[in-house]
Amino acid sequence: MASSTVHKLRHPLAAMIVFLILYVAARYTLEQGGVSSVLRVGAALLPVPAFAFFLISFIRGLKALDELERRIQLESLAIAFPLTLLLIMTLGLLELAIPLSPQDWSYRHVWAFLPLFYFLGLLIARRRYQ
Repeated sequence: MASSTVHKLRHPLAAMIVFLILYVAARYTLEQGGVSSVLRVGAALLPVPAFAFFLISFIRGLKALDELERRIQLESLAIAFPLTLLLIMTLGLLELAIPLSPQDWSYRHVWAFLPLFYFLGLLIARRRYQ
């Protein structure tokens, strides 16, 4: 990755780190007993602004990339989005067929697949344009 590309990814990376810290703090708070509903809602919403800032930073960073890097990013998203649809559709059908444990397959677990799909798409797209 070129140094200019790395420089353009610093703000989104910092925003993602802040989001992850706030997400872990929110999960910790929500898993504690005896916490008031108001505090639970506040904890649940705590990471949202940080993730919104990440998205804004990421989109701004994309606008600053050269045409090839934009194409790579677009292709990675074009791979990740259908994989996400496939995952959600499959889980929805499986949930009708058999009971799925909410301890393993709830939204709070499944969302982690989405960044993996993006990075898989990024790997495929980078290989294609090398």
